[in-house]
Amino acid sequence: MRIPGNAAKNDSDAGAARRPHVDALRNRPHAQVLIIGGGINGVGTFRDLALQGIDVALVERGDYCQGASGASSHMIHGGIRYLENGEFRLVRESVVERNRLLKIAPHYVKPLRTTIPIFSTFSGILAAPMRFLTHKQGRPQERGAFLIKAGLTMYDSFSRDGGSVPRHQFKGRTKALAELPALHPGIKYTATYYDASVHNPERLTLDVLQDGEKAGTPAGGPHRARATNYVAATAVTGEGVQLTDQLTGEEFTFTADVIVNTTGAWVDATNEAMGAATRFMGGTKGSHIVLDHPELLAACNGREIFFEHTDGRIVLIYPMGDRVLVGTTDIDADMKQDAVCTEEEVDYFFELIGHVFPAITVSRGEIVYSFSGVRPLPRHDETAPGFVSRDYRIERADRSIAGATVPVLSLVGGKWTTFRALSEHLANDVLAALGAERKTSTAKLAIGGGAGFPATDAAVEAWIAAHTGGGIDAARAAVLLTRYGTRAGQVLDYLAAGADEAFESTRELSRREIEFMVEHEQIGHLIDVLVRRTSLAFRGLVTAELLAETAAALAGPLGWPHHRVQDEIRHAQDILARFHGVQVQSLIA
Repeated sequence: MRIPGNAAKNDSDAGAARRPHVDALRNRPHAQVLIIGGGINGVGTFRDLALQGIDVALVERGDYCQGASGASSHMIHGGIRYLENGEFRLVRESVVERNRLLKIAPHYVKPLRTTIPIFSTFSGILAAPMRFLTHKQGRPQERGAFLIKAGLTMYDSFSRDGGSVPRHQFKGRTKALAELPALHPGIKYTATYYDASVHNPERLTLDVLQDGEKAGTPAGGPHRARATNYVAATAVTGEGVQLTDQLTGEEFTFTADVIVNTTGAWVDATNEAMGAATRFMGGTKGSHIVLDHPELLAACNGREIFFEHTDGRIVLIYPMGDRVLVGTTDIDADMKQDAVCTEEEVDYFFELIGHVFPAITVSRGEIVYSFSGVRPLPRHDETAPGFVSRDYRIERADRSIAGATVPVLSLVGGKWTTFRALSEHLANDVLAALGAERKTSTAKLAIGGGAGFPATDAAVEAWIAAHTGGGIDAARAAVLLTRYGTRAGQVLDYLAAGADEAFESTRELSRREIEFMVEHEQIGHLIDVLVRRTSLAFRGLVTAELLAETAAALAGPLGWPHHRVQDEIRHAQDILARFHGVQVQSLIA
């Protein structure tokens, strides 16, 4: 299965605008460590190793955070469901890491008030221990208040050391319906607790990446941390790992003392391309829809509704700004097929909404965006998808590459919440293979624009007020703070350093901000801006005018001729239609 987003190479454009990040690898084709895969776990490991002073390179065949990392439920959570699987270590680690991310990445990770509607008192008491002991799903059976209370009490206990969110609360039917009147009238209780959300995982991934690049850029010395997107590891030759530029088709060879495979659900495919087939992975597909539905938004009352559907699948409904995210499915993935949200999955989402909000109707016309990804789960021949472990492991195999014995570390599993701890673990294994020692920890190190981020609503307003003027109004400053965190100050300086021009199609972008993205954020395609550098596609705000205006702004700094601009618009339309359910009429004749 391929990752969408790589337009066909246009040989006439090759070399029109040399990519400096690719040149950094081509011109010095060796590193202590080569990481293959630019999702959050690969990027997190890149940052950790760079902070240890390791010469590390990373390649990603698509755009950063384009695979499963960008198709998540946008949650940073402990995983209360995992308690039934007996994965206490994972839950504890997840809760600890959730609390850490609230502190070190406050610009993107926010507390998420979560409510579970409960329809029985004792249901599931016997079934849950059986699932715990046998790891088999069995017949779907609803979890009652007693079981949920026990789970949340244990969940809270993991937060005692350094916890930063309130403890859970139970309410009876009368008080629950007073708070959430649109809930199903048959509920008996609600349980409310806190996890966290990450409203822009793609930009958090970029911040982690840029932290690594900054750490690996010593004054007057060679770059010890180099990363590029749209470059794939396609083979192993007698000279090393063959890398292929996905935008130009150019190939070059790279060598490393250690290779790390963090390609998620594609770990086996990557190992096969390097001549050592493995059977580690058994990913499952998860889809989501985004709704523009004011009634459902109001019914959520500012909180996530998190519950067990009738098939035993844990699902969620929660507001993100003025939109509502609904998910997710858990289906064994066919890696030969593109991951897309199907009509059957949409029907499932509508059914689950009706399960808890029976008076609210939803139609396909209210879907503004959909997305789907493949979770990087381990092979699970006899285990139902919903009960496959979300924990991770690291597989090592020594390979003979270019006349040297090279350890290849393959990451199996992992989830968004634990990326920092996982990256630390993986980096420690790499350091051991290199005979090097850890110099610093990332446990308390602020990520990117989370450093100095205003801690209260009043402080946010003060930051915005302090950064208005000179053509920047409060609304524009607020968008930049949300998009970049405190790195918005750097963006504002860049905007002020030249003549800028706001877009006519949206007040959320300008020509010089696009130039900033090209200079600092490795734009390869028009779709990168719409889906991963901004949330415009996610919120259903892409128009034909926006496509044309953004493509025109990219053309100059990227050296795109007129036909390439048109190709990029068509490519973006195709990706939005095929993978995100968004139809945008073309302005191209």
